[in-house]
Amino acid sequence: MGFVIGMKPQQDSINMETNDINALRNEQWRVDLRNSKTPKERTAIQRVEMPQLDPAYRITCNDEVNQGISEEQAVVEATRCLDCANPQCVTGCPVNINIPKFIKNIERGNFAEAAATLKETSSLPAVCGRVCPQEKQCESKCIHLKMKHPAVAIGYLERFAADWQRNHDDGRLPEMAPKNGIKVAVIGSGPSGLSFAGDMAKRGYDVTVFEALHEIGGVLKYGIPEFRLPNSIVDFEIDGLRKMGVKFEKDVLVGKTITYDNLHEMGFKGVFVGSGAGFPRFMDIPGENLNGVMSSNEYLTRINLMAAGRGGDTPVLTGKTIAVVGGGNTAMDSTRTAKRMGAERVILVYRRSEEEMPARLEEVGHAKEEGIEFMTLHNPVEYLGDEKGRVKAMRIQRMELGEPDASGRRSPVPVEGAIEEIPVDLVIVAVGVSPNQLVPRSIQGLEVSRRNTIVVNEETMQSNVSDLYAGGDIVRGGATVILAMGDGRRAALNMHEQLSK
Repeated sequence: MGFVIGMKPQQDSINMETNDINALRNEQWRVDLRNSKTPKERTAIQRVEMPQLDPAYRITCNDEVNQGISEEQAVVEATRCLDCANPQCVTGCPVNINIPKFIKNIERGNFAEAAATLKETSSLPAVCGRVCPQEKQCESKCIHLKMKHPAVAIGYLERFAADWQRNHDDGRLPEMAPKNGIKVAVIGSGPSGLSFAGDMAKRGYDVTVFEALHEIGGVLKYGIPEFRLPNSIVDFEIDGLRKMGVKFEKDVLVGKTITYDNLHEMGFKGVFVGSGAGFPRFMDIPGENLNGVMSSNEYLTRINLMAAGRGGDTPVLTGKTIAVVGGGNTAMDSTRTAKRMGAERVILVYRRSEEEMPARLEEVGHAKEEGIEFMTLHNPVEYLGDEKGRVKAMRIQRMELGEPDASGRRSPVPVEGAIEEIPVDLVIVAVGVSPNQLVPRSIQGLEVSRRNTIVVNEETMQSNVSDLYAGGDIVRGGATVILAMGDGRRAALNMHEQLSK
């Protein structure tokens, strides 16, 4: 059953927030600020560049590569914003941040108000400012692009405002409704669950997040390396939710430790499932069971969450020559992590061309700067092992691009007879993930798709079990942090409407 119930609840919220955005634009300080410079003067300002660690140094450590922009740079960049009457950047944001308001507050030097504006709709602005693909979302809608200028650096400014709040110990909380005494449960502490938890806490609910692992943060902790997203940043955002009253329970495996029925017995009136997609996919080719062929999930979790190779007790395989299969952000994270773990040669093997890579352009650029070799239009067909069952080589097929597939990208097809063999010590497979079925299978009657995702109404995020909503990778099968957060916000809005009745 794929049920659809109309778009009205979410659409009403979006219209309401859009009306608020337009009203705030007419506040006198905004009018005066707009009139202080002409559009021509604003578009003539050059986009700021993000300072970065030197590649030769950063591959020796796990320090964050992007260093953030200064107050002076932030004000200059914010001045580029035209404060449009119809800000399309907002329509490109899955959590509907009032982008012009927060940027204009930066322009006038009110950084605290800029940060508070972000927190009105986003539970994780310091995270989103670092890992969201702004170039495909908010910045892709910027009017500067139509005028043949670079988009306003919305992501840089979001990171700046959130970091300013953290560095200045500005403990201001978002506007909170009075407590209503209604308990809601969240399964999973990734971006979708945290976004849902924050929005429900603002509405006065008693929110408890249940996390299966020993650290709160989900994929933000185990999947994204610290050189892109430091754990201290994630912890800061989580502490903000704690101050809003959200409770966190670690080492709780829903479906094993406790059940969906137990949650009802504990008094929870609504349940949100944001358990992610941590089940790795492989390619089903010969040799995948050899030692030294592992998933990116396992590799990154061992290093990111358990400090393997960096003083932790958890072991991880290493080698002089490491191949990573895939072309997304996880593949980039894996290549760059392998370099930091001491590999002399790291090869990215991707079956399409570089233009078709789904990874962010910034991540591709950083990988190249760090010496990662790109072997595009190639695909593994077999892994070869030594007498001890350890991978020693991979056979790869040269590919060429054929006709576009359903996604619009040109499909790779093999070049007949063009196969070569490359010696490798370790292969990391980063070709996608699937949802873990423990939670869905433990809930009687819950509808699950053929891809093992929870089936929901896309407008409300409600499943066929009336008090259960879901979002993020457990619904999408694999998506960005910000799309997962958008799911959490949508689910919170609609669960609130249901519980309010």
